[in-house]
Amino acid sequence: MRLSRPARRAQLVIHVVASAGWLGLGVGLLALGVTANTTASPAAVEASVRAMKLLADRLVLPFALLTLTLTSGLVLSLGTPWGLARHRWVRTKFWLTVATTTATAFALRPGVDAAAAAVTAGHPLPDGGDVLVGPVVSLSAYVLMTVISVLKPWGPTRRGRRLRAGARGPGRGEPARV
Repeated sequence: MRLSRPARRAQLVIHVVASAGWLGLGVGLLALGVTANTTASPAAVEASVRAMKLLADRLVLPFALLTLTLTSGLVLSLGTPWGLARHRWVRTKFWLTVATTTATAFALRPGVDAAAAAVTAGHPLPDGGDVLVGPVVSLSAYVLMTVISVLKPWGPTRRGRRLRAGARGPGRGEPARV
């Protein structure tokens, strides 16, 4: 299956916009987490944690699922010559995205929800890690995935080399495959 040029370009725009949104949300969550952990004002802590909860509940997971290679990235990899298993960088990005999306759903969001519940009830932040570790880890993964997308390191996989060699046809002294 190959995407037409207009479809590929549209899908690429969707993927890049969603990825940039995911990266921006990570920066925003980190800024709010740092604010919640460094301010002396209980009102600022509560506002920061409530804003984190809003972003984590309403935006982070949808952006993660939109960029997840099961949606825009998967369509791009299957509809273009990059393929899903032809290049190591595509495969690495796929698994990093799956891991980050899973961590968002099962670690970042519950940690922010617990911190928001504690702060709303008038308790201090549990230990700071609940609102800092998740954003630091996820933002690091988003930046790494962006670097991988731009640099496209590591070359083709074994399957990719085999497909590339088959597309070129037989070389000198090699019999043609039937």
